[in-house]
Amino acid sequence: MSAAERWVRTAAERVAADAERLTRLDAAIGDGDHGHNLERGFTAAVAALPGDAPPGKVLVAAGRALVSKTGGASGPLYGTALRRAGKALGDTAEIDAAALATALRAALDGVTELGRAAQGDKTMVDALAPAVAAFEQARDDGGDLAACARAAADAAERGAEATVPLQAHKGRASYLGERSKGHMDPGAASTALLLRALADTVS
Repeated sequence: MSAAERWVRTAAERVAADAERLTRLDAAIGDGDHGHNLERGFTAAVAALPGDAPPGKVLVAAGRALVSKTGGASGPLYGTALRRAGKALGDTAEIDAAALATALRAALDGVTELGRAAQGDKTMVDALAPAVAAFEQARDDGGDLAACARAAADAAERGAEATVPLQAHKGRASYLGERSKGHMDPGAASTALLLRALADTVS
């Protein structure tokens, strides 16, 4: 089983275990369905995993399933992230720190292009952008794959926490204006969860 397949399976388990918390976060500033939508999407992603495929094809298949089975904005955003990451990996059989850095940067680019969000808008980008930067910095400092992934997960968790005082500027939460302050963004929370799953998978 490739590291990519282990990541998708681990992520699905973590999302299922945390679905209620993610949904509560979303209920405060959104539709109140983020956790359950994402759980459904990752269940479909696991079911769509191709047997004995290179990591890139695994992520593309998982991304397609997320787009088709996850409701709301989460499906297109997470699906795009995984598909872009998978395409960046290409037919590479083994993932090293350099390859994953390229894949994560491609995932971030896909999310920002689709969602038109930047850091500070109180979205998943507030967790993903610092995670990618931390991964790249750790790689430049000579860190191995596991160290880089841990740095990314730590940065994503800090980024998610940093959304609490922010006012939302994108998505349904933006309709609340000042009332969106004081709540963690659910997309940032789930992004941090997925990056922690990645770190645990490659460690």
